[in-house]
Amino acid sequence: MKQFQYMRPSAQQAAIAAIAKDTTAKFIAGGSNLLDLMKRNVMQPERLIDITRLPLKDITENNNILKIGALALNSSVADNPMVVEKYPLLSQALNAGASAQLRNMATVGGNLMQRTRCPYFYDTAMPCNKRNPGSGCGALKGYNRMHAIFGASQHCIAVNPSDMNVALVALDAVVHVAGPKGLRMVPIQDFHRLPGDQPENDTTLHKNELITEVTIPYHPFSHVHYLKIRDRASYAFALVSVAVALQLDGKKIIQARLAMGGVAHKPWRLSAAEQALIGNPVALETFERVAAIAMQGAKGYGDNDFKLELGPKSIVEALRMASGI
Repeated sequence: MKQFQYMRPSAQQAAIAAIAKDTTAKFIAGGSNLLDLMKRNVMQPERLIDITRLPLKDITENNNILKIGALALNSSVADNPMVVEKYPLLSQALNAGASAQLRNMATVGGNLMQRTRCPYFYDTAMPCNKRNPGSGCGALKGYNRMHAIFGASQHCIAVNPSDMNVALVALDAVVHVAGPKGLRMVPIQDFHRLPGDQPENDTTLHKNELITEVTIPYHPFSHVHYLKIRDRASYAFALVSVAVALQLDGKKIIQARLAMGGVAHKPWRLSAAEQALIGNPVALETFERVAAIAMQGAKGYGDNDFKLELGPKSIVEALRMASGI
């Protein structure tokens, strides 16, 4: 690991000012992803700015808006009684991610910034446009079992590895950030990027901005389920995941949210499929038709072709589990 400077400011503006002075500087909280990357020389910041002293850990609700501080631990959010009762999809997704030990260290802000687990990104001997722009995408014609089937480009087919992000997209979350120019709010759908010709940029966050909190509007979804398909039952990243939130009137679907993980460079919202659910009955035939709509435009790259079949089956199963049929 490359040597680095370390500082631990106690004020938000001091942290923002500190990162603006060094183009390679990074914020660090739990460090469950960043330290891994530093040990492998994938990322080599010359300065780490520890933000754990900042007052950004609260989990509150006001006027039916859930507010989660960026430094709230994944485990604290997942186990918070209010989140479990009113935002269960988020709790389920967080508990599906990583191990209990990592959830006790990882923060919400860090989870939002979590980087891909593509092996070509982690292996500095291999080409990777995300790590080294212009070097090529080793996964494109290499081993790509875990990779994207939506929204990829010739420059990158990596996926966003977070479970939390999938639930946040389904729940219309908003990311609040602070920077030298003040505060701004970014809908979660616009926070993460597709790779395009700049796969090195995972998000729309500016270099000198700090995530301060995430807000989620309350929706009376009565039926939710987070389904994660993975190679083993714990501490594994999703091959495919599906977040479902439904509001029913008897057996009729009157509101729906649907998103997928493990399939794109960003959590993948299935807006057309959501619209196809609304007004229709809870039935296997409905779910199969909607799953076919959701998979339009999907493309495999060889080793991950199985996702083209696993994807719609996972959507149907998640909808079935959420609705209870």
